[in-house]
Amino acid sequence: MRICGIDPGIGRCGYALVETSAGTSLVHRYGCLETPADLSMPERLLLLHQRLQEVLAWGAETLAIEALFFSKNTRTAMMVAQARGVVLLAAAELGLPVVEYTPPEVKQAVVGYGRADKRQIQEMLYRTLNLTALPQPDDAADALAIALCHAQVARFMERSRRGGGRSV
Repeated sequence: MRICGIDPGIGRCGYALVETSAGTSLVHRYGCLETPADLSMPERLLLLHQRLQEVLAWGAETLAIEALFFSKNTRTAMMVAQARGVVLLAAAELGLPVVEYTPPEVKQAVVGYGRADKRQIQEMLYRTLNLTALPQPDDAADALAIALCHAQVARFMERSRRGGGRSV
């Protein structure tokens, strides 16, 4: 299964494409989509949509995205919500299933601790995914973590459907 993990944002939107098979996960690519601050909001959203279409064209079968969270900074929360809407639109255009995970759920799945810090997440991604360096920037690392979270949840769900443990 190819999972596209997305950490939504308007200035910087993290993405990751991870493939899972037989209990292992392979990173195909990850990074950030950036939109210039000197563009109007509609122009930035259009640019984000166009770049997301390119990312999703790499063969994603499922889109995993960070669930909305409440922020004290309403302006930032609104911009993230708008970017998130563009991500959901791009997924819907391709008929991709979308799954959402809260930050604590992602941390729990990746590190085993729902209050892990950024460095702990990056270290675990580095080790688990056999990366050559700690994933950077934070938005890209978050997208990788979201994709890996879904890979682990999907693996658990599949095992549950088959009746639990490994077959002999």
